[in-house]
Amino acid sequence: MILSCSHISKAFGTDVVLNDVSFHIEDYEKAAVVGINGAGKSTLLKIIVGELAADDGIAVLSRGKTLGYLAQQQDLTSHSTIYEELLEVKRPVIDMEERIRRLEIEMKHVTGPQLDAMLETYTRLTHEFELAEGYSYRSEIVGVLKGLGFEEEDFSQEISTLSGGQKTRVSLGKLLLSKPDLILLDEPTNHLDMQSIAWLENYLLNYKGAVIIVAHDRYFLDKIAAKIIELDGGKSMVFQGNYSAYSQKKAMLREAQLKAYLNQQQEIRHQEEVIAKLRSFNREKSIKRAESREKMLSKIEVLDKPAQIRDDMRIRLEPDTVSGEDVLDIRNLSKSFDSNHLFSHVDIDIKRGERVAIIGDNGTGKTTLLKIINQVIPADSGEITLGARVKIAYYDQDYQVLHMEKTLFDELQDTYPSLNNTRIRSVLAAFLFTGDDVFKRIQDLSGGERGRVSLAKLMLADANFLILDEPTNHLDITSKEILEDALSSYTGTILYVSHDRYFINRTATRILELTGRTFLNYIGNYDYYLEKRDAVNQAYLGAGENGRPSPAVSGAPRGSLAAAVGTGNLRDASTVPAGHPAGAAAASPAGRQDWQARKEEQARQRKRQNDLKKTEDEIAALEAEDSQLDQQLTDPETATDPQKLLEIHSRKESIREKLEILYEKWEELAESE
Repeated sequence: MILSCSHISKAFGTDVVLNDVSFHIEDYEKAAVVGINGAGKSTLLKIIVGELAADDGIAVLSRGKTLGYLAQQQDLTSHSTIYEELLEVKRPVIDMEERIRRLEIEMKHVTGPQLDAMLETYTRLTHEFELAEGYSYRSEIVGVLKGLGFEEEDFSQEISTLSGGQKTRVSLGKLLLSKPDLILLDEPTNHLDMQSIAWLENYLLNYKGAVIIVAHDRYFLDKIAAKIIELDGGKSMVFQGNYSAYSQKKAMLREAQLKAYLNQQQEIRHQEEVIAKLRSFNREKSIKRAESREKMLSKIEVLDKPAQIRDDMRIRLEPDTVSGEDVLDIRNLSKSFDSNHLFSHVDIDIKRGERVAIIGDNGTGKTTLLKIINQVIPADSGEITLGARVKIAYYDQDYQVLHMEKTLFDELQDTYPSLNNTRIRSVLAAFLFTGDDVFKRIQDLSGGERGRVSLAKLMLADANFLILDEPTNHLDITSKEILEDALSSYTGTILYVSHDRYFINRTATRILELTGRTFLNYIGNYDYYLEKRDAVNQAYLGAGENGRPSPAVSGAPRGSLAAAVGTGNLRDASTVPAGHPAGAAAASPAGRQDWQARKEEQARQRKRQNDLKKTEDEIAALEAEDSQLDQQLTDPETATDPQKLLEIHSRKESIREKLEILYEKWEELAESE
């Protein structure tokens, strides 16, 4: 075990962020900390590295082990170049190399015992140098820099001139090169493109140390993590497996917890009804039984209701008008900014109902294409034609019209006056605005928060063609899943740019990869793209100098400049036709047995309810008759008629005996629920 976290608690004022959090990390283990925004993930990492003090509990790193930490924000202030900054990490190896070179020079001028001593030192140093991978440290630095998205011409840039995202990548590179025994990474993929994220995944999978990751990138977590530490309501729970396994187990666990809670609540209500009924019988034996049940009920440990998972915030998107079959037709499109040629001779067509994801490295022109389609910027050449009855809703974080003076609630209500308050609050809550947050003014929000408001507005539009630029930025995992569900069930057409591979995998039916100034077409989701990418790129490399596709790919259907690759198998069990073998499960022997068991149980419950009702009716009738007999006993004429009195007392005794039997029967039936 390399790290032990025991009973860690942390509060900021009255806000309890962590409450008795415990877990441990084994040597070489790869783990992830997950939870909604504000769950305390970054706070936990800061406590582990000692930047924050815990109120209670302790985090202990094993003796002799080293720890490295990458925070979300980096404040590098250096006049070194990027390469020099990373080279400094290898200072011990560089010093060792310089000493070896000095020894090589000095040994030429000495003999005898002095030479023997120098040779012994030289042998030891060269061995240590080799163990420290001294012969490859420069190529290692270049490999890490290129893996993190820096080109060789970037190596000479001064640190002080870099953007925040670039500084974060430099800090990540320094951390990886220092090779601590335990690495803590807080949102390491935020400033990386897909290629760099894939490189980092491979690096961490092969890293000879332990890793703890905080990230919202579920595809990244699926690839790396073998343990998930969930923070929820200040509490921690540990799950073995990657994110997808955790998500399934969490859903099953919550379902079991909710079922147990509902069953207990039902049992409590049932016992309260039985107690009330027993007391209503108004006999000593029944009252004692009621008191006994009350005592038992008071000892029950009442289960807490499981936290809500925003079931009421599922967004349902539905266009008000069905577009024509042809939604978008692009022909011979080109765009450059001065000498930066983004793409040329692009042909794309999109059909109704498609969900098309555009992927590619940063700066290749993905967002530019969306802006051209939406007439935000002009194309250099080419034609764009929208189909019949196409109504666009466009989400671009840098090009949104929000009224700064309005509150979030008013912004949505004024845009969609037909919506009730509950619907508006539900949509805002899905995008992380709850409680009094809805009454904040737009002008007081951060850029990311404004982006989420714009996305909430877009989700309420009646458009039949959604064009989205990085829609999952600034969303936590729960909100991403809400958005994914909404887009997956949307019957309109979607074109979007995203770096979120998990999101693409769940929502895309087609992928356009912008590479080499053109678009390669994959008819499938992200997993399908990965499967076919190498073959398509190999085919595309046969293209001529003018950038047009080679004969190997130019015969593709209209829909991209290059290859339309396969159809992919996008169906899952829920879409298999009823005649398919998978649709026959209900007709299997096991299915028939389950159906028969349900029918028998339903019949048993109906009989019990009928018997219970019949028993209650019989009790009520006998109690009513007994009450009438009591009234007769107060009649003066009856009091002077011994025969009549004898008959009444005999009947009352018979009623009492029957009621005793019926009371017992009622309790048995009430308990058999």
